[in-house]
Amino acid sequence: MDILKSLGHPEEIFNLFKFKMGGCRTVMPKLDYESMSESLRTCYVYLNQTSRSFAAVIQALDGELRHAVCIFYLVLRALDTVEDDMSIPLERKVPMLTGFHSFLYQPDWSFSDSQEKDRQVLQDFPTISVEFRNLGQEYQDVIVDICHRMGVGMAEFLEKKVGSMAEWDRYCHYVAGLVGVGLSRLFSASRLEDAEVGGDSELANSMGLFLQKTNIIRDYLEDTREGRAFWPEEAWSKFASRLEDFAEPHQLTAGLGCLNMLVTDALRHVPDVISYLERLRNQSVFNFCAIPQVMAIATLSACYNNPMVFQGVVKIRKGQAVTLMMQATNMGAVKGIIAQYSQEMLQKVCVSDPSCERTLHVLSVIRERTLCEDSLASRAPHLSPVYLSAAMLLAALSWQYLSATATASAPPGSTDMQGH
Repeated sequence: MDILKSLGHPEEIFNLFKFKMGGCRTVMPKLDYESMSESLRTCYVYLNQTSRSFAAVIQALDGELRHAVCIFYLVLRALDTVEDDMSIPLERKVPMLTGFHSFLYQPDWSFSDSQEKDRQVLQDFPTISVEFRNLGQEYQDVIVDICHRMGVGMAEFLEKKVGSMAEWDRYCHYVAGLVGVGLSRLFSASRLEDAEVGGDSELANSMGLFLQKTNIIRDYLEDTREGRAFWPEEAWSKFASRLEDFAEPHQLTAGLGCLNMLVTDALRHVPDVISYLERLRNQSVFNFCAIPQVMAIATLSACYNNPMVFQGVVKIRKGQAVTLMMQATNMGAVKGIIAQYSQEMLQKVCVSDPSCERTLHVLSVIRERTLCEDSLASRAPHLSPVYLSAAMLLAALSWQYLSATATASAPPGSTDMQGH
């Protein structure tokens, strides 16, 4: 039960209760599905079914940008499904990836041979492509360009392992950095953000790389068990002869050394993340961008020097995630959150760790970027222990009822904020 996992964190229990009572609507307003065309409504159903993290924040975006980002996500999800499907022969997969962008202008194109769990976005691609063609030309141009560049990059790595740290950056650029670049260009095209947001591909790329590297680090065990290898060989070969060796108990020290090296590499993108977020002016765009980033640094902190990365699943608590979602609505609060988790990692740095010096340096740089008088003050208001205790009791008594009513009132195909 989610509430039990947060018993040692009363502010999380308060925020879980507040979230169930409707606090989620402050960052995730309810959509008017009835006013949508049938095909667009279906696209949002697919969005909720396929997205584990972005569905909620996409649906909170303002105006026509919301639909553009929804379609952008589904097009890239379809492309990614092709890449992931090991049943498609390479001689067929490569031209599909490199030419996938052209399918957006072929009304009847679909693909029914996929065995992947998200295959419905390929089987019913005409529903997605028709809504793509209903978008303004300024949005279509961005989506086609990013889809083309990403497909070419995916094809490059089909038969190529991630070797050097530079190749790790290149792979993450293709699968996530380009998403950041595309989203930034959509923000500017919508005129909700200034042109410089869409024009600075370096900062946008860092936004994607930070999220992707965090996911790759966290998913070590799942990926190695399924025969996938995304940790760069340049890193893991310093500590073991095989990447999968880190799951062996006697290789724990070596595994932690490699893990901490990769976490340190991911952290170097945080200053760019801060610079990017400082440019944003629209509240819905800020929430959309900031929430995944604070979730990522919380996840990275949980992974740092943590043996569970090699033994199970490392996840932040739902109460923790809800608290971050409700707090990360202004720059001061985001800086406070980044400072908090950076400090957590600092306290776990061991002087014998091979990456110790570099880790301390990057955390120092992050600390300098997060220092501001209002960073902590702008987070959640202070709650007295008595008030928190009362909230905990009330939440515990009401939780099952609220969960049941929330489930009953959810729109078809919707997910919770963790994508379940």
